[in-house]
Amino acid sequence: MESKIVELKTPAAAEFARSVRMLAANLAVVCGLSIDDVEDVRMAAEEGFVYACATEQDFCDILFAIDEAQIQMSFSLGPCRDVEDAYEEGSFDYAQLILGSVTDEYSIDDGHTRLTVLKKMGGAE
Repeated sequence: MESKIVELKTPAAAEFARSVRMLAANLAVVCGLSIDDVEDVRMAAEEGFVYACATEQDFCDILFAIDEAQIQMSFSLGPCRDVEDAYEEGSFDYAQLILGSVTDEYSIDDGHTRLTVLKKMGGAE
């Protein structure tokens, strides 16, 4: 499978989390990830999206980069640097706990404009 990029722009609102989860899961299947890996991608997509929504942006741009062995999701982040009040679990600590357990890598860029997560086939065991 040739590498592909899929873009999604959605309102940054919790009621759109299901759409993000479902697209991420479908793309994980397209990549050939296992059922367990697909579930991990689904959880990572939801956690990434919820965190992105808490950064006070009107829309969230999500880029999915896929190939035969992995999926990378990159979520736009809004101007809010301190999401302690907006993020229902209190901070990025909760997101880090989830993302650390279901992905192979995750990071926020230096400019705090994108959250990127990576799930490889058979990874994050």
